[in-house]
Formats: sequence, C-alpha cells, structure tokens
Amino acid sequence: MTVLRSPLVRFIVIRLAYTVAVLLGVMVAVFFLIQIVPGDPVRIALGTRYTPESYDALRSASGMDQPLMSQLASYVGNAFTGDLGVSFRNSEPVTTMLFDRLPATITLALAAIVVALVIAVPLGFTAALREGRWADNVIRVISQFGISVPDFWMGILLIGLFSTALGWLPSAGFESFAESPVGWLQHLVLPAITVGLVTGAIMTRYVRSSVLEVVNAPYITTAESKGLNRKRIMLDHVGRNALVPVLTISGIQFAALLGGVIVVEVVFAWPGLGLLVYDSVAARDYPVLQGAILLIAVIFLLVNLVVDILYAAIDPRIRLS
Repeated sequence: MTVLRSPLVRFIVIRLAYTVAVLLGVMVAVFFLIQIVPGDPVRIALGTRYTPESYDALRSASGMDQPLMSQLASYVGNAFTGDLGVSFRNSEPVTTMLFDRLPATITLALAAIVVALVIAVPLGFTAALREGRWADNVIRVISQFGISVPDFWMGILLIGLFSTALGWLPSAGFESFAESPVGWLQHLVLPAITVGLVTGAIMTRYVRSSVLEVVNAPYITTAESKGLNRKRIMLDHVGRNALVPVLTISGIQFAALLGGVIVVEVVFAWPGLGLLVYDSVAARDYPVLQGAILLIAVIFLLVNLVVDILYAAIDPRIRLS
C-alpha cells in the first residue's frame, strides 16, 4: 500500500469517500422529500385517463405499491446502475430525458462563466489595484447592484431592450448548433449574458479580495524593493497567485449554475434541465424531478471533487490539512 502513503493520493481517497457519502445522503433526502409532498402523483399523472385499472398498473410499474423502505432500497440500487425510472407523463426513461436536456444547460453554464470571467477579472483587478479610490468605489457599487438584481428581472430587461426595442436578438427559444450555428449563437447570447452578469458581479468581489491578499503579501513588497518592473510583478506574481482561488470559485460557480438557472431557462424557453424541472413540478412528474435533482447533485459533487484535487495538486498545504 505504498501508493496510499502519498499525501495527494490519501487526499483523493478521502474526498472520494466524502463524495459518495454526500451523494447517498442526497438520494435519501430527495426520496423522502418527494414522499411528503401533498397529493397522489399517480392520480395526478393519469388525469382524465384515470381508471382503477390504469391507476393500479402505474403504481405497480413505478414500484409505489411496495413498502416505503423497499422503495428506497430499489431507488438507491437502481440509481447507481443508471436506472432512474420512467416519466409519469410520457413513459419515457428518465435517464434519456435528462441526458437529452443536459447539453443545453451545460452550454448555457459555460457561456455564462465565460461572460462572468470577462467581467470579473478586469473589474476585480482594477478595484484591487486602486483600493479606496473612486474606481474601486464605483466597481463595488456596480457589483453590489449586480448581486442584488434577480436574474429573471435582468433577463426581462434584456429582452425588452435587445429583442422588443432594438430587434437585434430573439427573445426566447433554441436552435441546434448543427442546424444553424448563427441561430444557436443568437439564441444563446441573452440568457448567457443574463446569468453571466449576476455571476460576474459575485465573482468580481472574489477577484478583488484575492488580488488584495496577494498585493499585500510580503514577497510582493520584496519584489518591489528589488526594483522589478511593475508589469512583470503584476503578471508573474500577482496574476498567477491571485487567479488560483478564482479558478476554484469558477468551478464552484459553474456547478451551481447547472442547478441554478431554472428561472432563466423558463424566461428564455431554453430547453435545459431547469425548464425540465419546472415542467416536472407543474405536472407532478416525480420520477423526472427526482432524477433531475440527483443529476444536478452528482454534477455539483464531481465538479467540486475535481476542483479540490486540482487545488491540492497546486498547493501542497491543502492536501496536508
């Protein structure tokens, strides 16, 4: 077991165990939360198609006629094999529905992170390097405004300006990149900017704090006292060291966006996981709702795991903590 003596390997093993434990906890919590929601999902799903025979058949097919703990054991066991059941609405496998919608949500989250970084990095550096001056104060006020504004309201404002008033961009919908790259980009711009503006406001504060911490570090003072070029100090010392925690925050924000763009996807009719969750709640399609929450949790945990491992590989102090 020589491999396990490595601090980095031990760190990875511990994080993997933590990830699996959290995932099991999420699965159990989601299962029981769904159980306490008022109403009979099978009866609601059948609607006007209800008959005693169809009701009993759907309950049996979904396993809801079994004891509660048996349902839980089956749910956990099937989930680890990729079987998340079938939709009450259209009898389609939940796994298929989720992975059909996942690319759209990942595309929107990636585009939003790019927008956020384009906003946060220059503004955060500018605010930190001009601490206490008017530029710093203005940027902090703008970032506070961005944090306070609901993303759906921001989306409505952008639709009103760029779609209704100017007619430059479509207000909603989606086009496949394979069918029309230009149409795909036009439909992506507004939702990506909407999410990116809010996320960028949050990340601007992280960038500012990170840069301030590095700028005030003793080794920066030493570099300046040796007469090193200020541009070189900013690039070689401040930039590299300040952006390490920013990359960590970017990964966490990306994972959070995958489960946090529900309202934006509804506003822009973007066919991702968020819109699927919204429709599932409205239709009481609990298998799809359970599956979507579980998938978002898995992605969030995996992104956090990768970020932790990369951070530990870069900074030895993390793996030894």
